[in-house]
Amino acid sequence: MHKPAQDAITSLHDLSAVDLLAGYRAKQFSPSEVLEEVIAHVSAWEPHIKALYLYDPDAARKVAKTSTERWNQGEPAGTLDGVPATIKDNVATKDQPVPLGSASVKLVPAAKDAPPAARLREAGCVIFSKTTMPDYGMLSSGLSSFHPLTRNPWDVGKNPGGSSAGAGAAGAAGYGPLHLGTDIGGSVRLPACWCGLVALKPSLGRVPIDPPYVGRVAGPMTRTVDDAALMMSVLSRPDRRDGMSLPAALEVNWKALEKSPRKLRIGLMLDLGVGQKLEKEVREVVIKAAKAFESAGAVITEVDGILTREMLEGLDNFWRARMWDDLSKLPAAERDKTLPYILKWGEAGAKLSGVDVVRGFNQTMAIRAAAAKLFSEIDYVISPVSPVVNFPAEFASPLNDPAKPFEHICYTVPWNMSENPALSINGGYDKKGFPIGVQIIGRRFDDIGVLGMGKAFEGLRGAQNPWPKPPKK
Repeated sequence: MHKPAQDAITSLHDLSAVDLLAGYRAKQFSPSEVLEEVIAHVSAWEPHIKALYLYDPDAARKVAKTSTERWNQGEPAGTLDGVPATIKDNVATKDQPVPLGSASVKLVPAAKDAPPAARLREAGCVIFSKTTMPDYGMLSSGLSSFHPLTRNPWDVGKNPGGSSAGAGAAGAAGYGPLHLGTDIGGSVRLPACWCGLVALKPSLGRVPIDPPYVGRVAGPMTRTVDDAALMMSVLSRPDRRDGMSLPAALEVNWKALEKSPRKLRIGLMLDLGVGQKLEKEVREVVIKAAKAFESAGAVITEVDGILTREMLEGLDNFWRARMWDDLSKLPAAERDKTLPYILKWGEAGAKLSGVDVVRGFNQTMAIRAAAAKLFSEIDYVISPVSPVVNFPAEFASPLNDPAKPFEHICYTVPWNMSENPALSINGGYDKKGFPIGVQIIGRRFDDIGVLGMGKAFEGLRGAQNPWPKPPKK
């Protein structure tokens, strides 16, 4: 039996899901006891970071109590029975509204759980809260017209990133081990990068989602690769509501993550030639990660980025038009409640021609072709997640300019459009101790391999800094 790594300073809310489940089996502690520690920890952190939406500790206590009774009888209901979890605002949960982070969205209770929420609930998770996000998920920021400003636990003056902003902040703050986010251009990987977490953007269709969309996925945000894999073993179960979902892979063992980098061909992708300039401290952390893999026997080769300015501007036009389609349907008074940055960005979509939008969408096919060519020659890619170490909490994006909204996603967005799995994992820290993520990308459908590479990197990267503690009152 794997014994939880408890010592005098380890709290239950800081334990991984793997360790919690081992503790439940050994009757060292119960789901109710774990939840109470999480609740106490939330009360210490939440006034400072504002990560949660629809936080309901009393309802969670009832779920945890039932789970505790099952464990006492030796009859857990599912893979994650009794493990605390949060779910992002835009993933529907039955009888709760889905504001999409925007004050312009009408609050209507969802009729049923979306597929990822349904899978976590079926597996026995204690879902105690939703988490915050920016307007319509179109910002890499904790800024929202609906939610309070979400801040980064590592430095409350800094941004947690987004659009899975609350999930990133909650994971770093220690609100239990499992957090569900979504990603269409970097929205689980960027907050994971800036919050020191592990986050997997799965291959498109690996995790069924509703509503589905081009490049949009749901994925785990955790502190360890093992927990991300454990979560994927549940999230990847099929759901017919997603017409793009992949066939059930019953033969896949998500726990089989032992992978040697020896003789693997790894591309090191640094300067892209498009987007924000790569900051020195980020570059150093990524190069150090590549050298760690090289020391383990991998063959490292520098490769060029696949994204071009034409591709990035095409995606921008496509998304602006899509945003304006949603906003234009609202009465003016409702539309004006949208975050001004998003409204200004989306309004530009009204000036685009149909040909402009089609050309923009066609860039997704160009990205797919470029990714296929790259991965015909290598096994994995290592790159930065973000070109910058961090940015102010109050900014909508690192540049804070709606005319240049996506200069910071050039390392992440290609893999949404090409459908390749991509993992963000903490690689090191800047001089002030702020986390810096490394991205590991694999061939389409090689989600297990990407997680295995992340697991190998956990063993190569060295000791990690302690997780942040709540500010003193």
